[in-house]
Amino acid sequence: MFQQDLLRGKRFLVTGGGSGLGRAMCEHFLAHGAEVAICGRRAAVLEEAAEAMREQSGGKVHCYNLDIRDASAVDAMVADLFEKGGLDGLVNNAAGNFISPTEAMSTRGFDAIAGIVFHGSFYVTHAVGRRWIEAAQSRGGWKPGEPMKSVLSITVTWVENGGPYTVPSAMSKAGIATMTKSLAVEWARYGIRLNALGPGEIPTEGMSKRLNPGEEGGERSRLNNPQMRPGSMRELQHLATFLMSNGCDWLSGQSIYMDGAGYLAHGGNFYGLRAWDDAQWREARERIEAHNAKDRAQRGLGR
Repeated sequence: MFQQDLLRGKRFLVTGGGSGLGRAMCEHFLAHGAEVAICGRRAAVLEEAAEAMREQSGGKVHCYNLDIRDASAVDAMVADLFEKGGLDGLVNNAAGNFISPTEAMSTRGFDAIAGIVFHGSFYVTHAVGRRWIEAAQSRGGWKPGEPMKSVLSITVTWVENGGPYTVPSAMSKAGIATMTKSLAVEWARYGIRLNALGPGEIPTEGMSKRLNPGEEGGERSRLNNPQMRPGSMRELQHLATFLMSNGCDWLSGQSIYMDGAGYLAHGGNFYGLRAWDDAQWREARERIEAHNAKDRAQRGLGR
């Protein structure tokens, strides 16, 4: 769909780039000539993904093992990337989510999600953006017609209609959508543009375990989506690659939803969970906790 060298010479940072949607986007960026840096909390997952992507593409993949909720760690990572060649783009992909009746959720559970999605995405965007601004000012300013730097943030369709049973994520993603619109205006004069991409259901291990425990991946979309299917990684890769290229630098401040018109038809959220009884919620919590325990074990952490 794209020229092989569409992204040649570009360097992108993708948060949460070691698995799921982040890894898929990285693979496509590499296939079209970009160099990528990935960061995340699971060192083993990052290294395995980086090695596989290097082997597949022959491109450069850099790893940073950190938690983006740590602002100082984020700044140190970004400083290192700029010392080693700078960045042309950022993808805010790192996220966390789980389903729960909001009244049953702990404040710690809320903070865990908001810390990654809301605070973490801002920390990374701020650390990268201020260095782009400093670089533009040192050159005497950005001139219209010159290539722009790009920030792409992964959001959700719930930004438009709320997220029952996923309130911490819905609130945080709405904040990222507002950041996208605000900074698209504020930072345009420095040659920086920002957009958001809200995919519908694209089955991944993390999504299936935390949001659809006990269901086959894509089952809900096959039943409810107007196109009677979930989205594919390939579709996400194509759209993300276009948005990170300089194919249309005048596109900025937009939230683009890729969900087969699902949210227009039925809200595209988890309202259907209102029918669950206590036993179903208990079973879902047990499945989610088992997945989280496995994740902690991979990172060498206790409870």
